[in-house]
Amino acid sequence: MAKNNLKFPEIEFEPAETIKRFQEKKLQEALAYLATNSPFYRRMFVEEHIDITKIKHIEDLKYIPFTEKRHLQIYNDDFLCVPRERIIDFITTSGTLGDPVTFAMTDKDLNRLAYNEHISFLCAGVQPSDVVQIMTTLDKRFMAGLAYFLGLRSLGAGIVRVGNGIPALQWDTINRIRPNTIMCVPSFILNIIKYAEENGIDYRKSSIKKAVCIGENLREQDFTLNLLGQQIKDKWDISLHSTYASTEMATTFAECNEGKGGHHHPELIICEVIKDDEVVEEGIVGELVITTLGVEGMPLLRFKTGDMLSISTEPCHCGRQTMRVSPVIGRINHLLKYKGTTIYPPALYDVLDNTPYVENYIVEVRLNNSGNDDVIVKMGLKDTANISMDNQQLIIKELKDRFRAKIRVAPQIEIHDSQAILKQNYPDMSRKPIKFIDNRK
Repeated sequence: MAKNNLKFPEIEFEPAETIKRFQEKKLQEALAYLATNSPFYRRMFVEEHIDITKIKHIEDLKYIPFTEKRHLQIYNDDFLCVPRERIIDFITTSGTLGDPVTFAMTDKDLNRLAYNEHISFLCAGVQPSDVVQIMTTLDKRFMAGLAYFLGLRSLGAGIVRVGNGIPALQWDTINRIRPNTIMCVPSFILNIIKYAEENGIDYRKSSIKKAVCIGENLREQDFTLNLLGQQIKDKWDISLHSTYASTEMATTFAECNEGKGGHHHPELIICEVIKDDEVVEEGIVGELVITTLGVEGMPLLRFKTGDMLSISTEPCHCGRQTMRVSPVIGRINHLLKYKGTTIYPPALYDVLDNTPYVENYIVEVRLNNSGNDDVIVKMGLKDTANISMDNQQLIIKELKDRFRAKIRVAPQIEIHDSQAILKQNYPDMSRKPIKFIDNRK
């Protein structure tokens, strides 16, 4: 494929009202497509007495019921809008909110996916002259790794497909090919830094200048670096860019160089933020609800993502006037109510990721006899063999103090073998690191 000189989409730099009118035209096209081709939505429109010709504005979406993950699980085949023989790629979700769901993509959908990542990488400052090392899996029915490859190929950048894990192979590849950008989960950066330090690799003088990150927050809600982001930055002064995406959206929100939230692509997705099933104003935290645009195989209408965040419509200094999404605060089903305090697991991760003696961890939640949440942190230490039982108790006390200082409450803490925790973090069938286990019924 020849290098594509596609520029930034002009619509992203238009005034908010122009963007809204553009999206409303796209919405009417999407509704007509669903009414003609989607068994699930055609049935919904009839049962709910919805006249799609009256849905003309973004605000009119409130008259349409939400689509939830359970609908995808129960009626998966009814969401398919094309004959099966037109499907090119089959993908499954990671199953964060229950059983995984299969998504089917046509050739047009794969081209849309490439376009999405192309403009998202451009937003994050990646150029056709760059070489990007992909440190996420490209197999196991995972959309993200494939999307990065397609987007970088469209952009014309160099691609090094290493996949996830194996710090030794990552450094061997960096030293051989000299990429300037890595695509990875941010906590894995700490793993490759640790490997470099233990094996005499001067990582600060390596070719890597930028990391485009997925899956974990790098920033607080005010867009300053969180503890994980700051820990990486203190060790390795490279440019850090967060992205937010999901299989259901088939769309990415990427940070520009300003680092003030993930930019919206108006031609690909419509966004709403809801609380108690009502749309809230910008700046208010709620659940992101999305309507995909231009998807041919399995488009979604008012799909509840389960992700809690807020949006900002203030124009960005980069020149874009699209809305921006905040870092994800947590999953709505992962909300914890512990000792009178409401928290999401990422607040716990933030403390653990910035504690020097913690090697790895699992956060587990279960209901106690009173029907309340019990939160247990099972952690592996970096030097367990040389730590006495008395010192382990002192470590637990010190870590509880860290939690109280950050989130006002301290969970139960248990010390486990770090290798046993590692196996829980990376089970054979998982494509993402597992940090949270919800045993509530």
